[in-house]
Amino acid sequence: MKQDYIDNKTNFSKKAELLMETLPFMRRYANKIIVIKFGGNAMGKKEYVKTFAQDIALLQQVGMLPIIVHGGGPQIGDMLKKLKIETNFIDGLRVTDEATIDVVEMVLCGVTNKSIVTSISQAGANAVGISGKDGDLIRAKRLSIIDKNSDSNVEKAVDLGFVGEPYKINTEVLTALINQKMIPVIAPVGIGDSGETYNINADTAAGAIASAMKATRMIMLTDVVGVLDLDQTLISELTLKEAAILVDQKIVSGGMIPKLQTCISTVNSGAEAAVILDGRLPHALLIELFTEQGVGTLIRDN
Repeated sequence: MKQDYIDNKTNFSKKAELLMETLPFMRRYANKIIVIKFGGNAMGKKEYVKTFAQDIALLQQVGMLPIIVHGGGPQIGDMLKKLKIETNFIDGLRVTDEATIDVVEMVLCGVTNKSIVTSISQAGANAVGISGKDGDLIRAKRLSIIDKNSDSNVEKAVDLGFVGEPYKINTEVLTALINQKMIPVIAPVGIGDSGETYNINADTAAGAIASAMKATRMIMLTDVVGVLDLDQTLISELTLKEAAILVDQKIVSGGMIPKLQTCISTVNSGAEAAVILDGRLPHALLIELFTEQGVGTLIRDN
């Protein structure tokens, strides 16, 4: 009986110490905007979505101002297969014709967006689902990329169809929602000057929103632990210069290159810092924000 009391007292003391350790970080981020990109792969299991929603609810409760931009690539791919619509990728971007953009909008703005909103609401927070078309939130233009044929060294423009890049963010829409104590959950589709719909990479959309809102953090929740060095060891922090060197010297490769480039652009354009971390880790957001070391890779100016 006495030993049980001692053990319980010790456990309670450890919990109290942990709470006290988080207090300075809660103060640091109080009333600060945190833009969080919730990746399609990180969304792949119900338990990931549930813990993510719990984290978001806690962030709101302690006074932080989260904005969520979600992906949905795997979910779009599944629906295209069901509808027997062929799809191709160039440099990791889905070629999006008229049939595909209809499916993209249906999946992202429909089931995917609303399921995240529902999960956050069930966790006890106030969330509202919108797309980049609502309130003219994300103005976009057609994305142009250059493909260089390795055999002939001939460069040519590639038509990706209705794939866009943001050029203007209507911050008033987000500010109005935040002022009403709502958490915006944004599907990354944008609207063109002629009313056309554009499919926008979720990382790119999150970066543009974080820059426009002067966010304290832009956090990419994805399916990798962060940026790794040549020994495959996690790099916990990078300056913009160091991040650019990793890209230029091809120390990073594949999908990490555009993620780092987005982080660099986001910080250069107005956000305080960007983070890449593993969204599959339970409560990764809380560990990143409320501990000294965090669990991902932090990119900032200096």
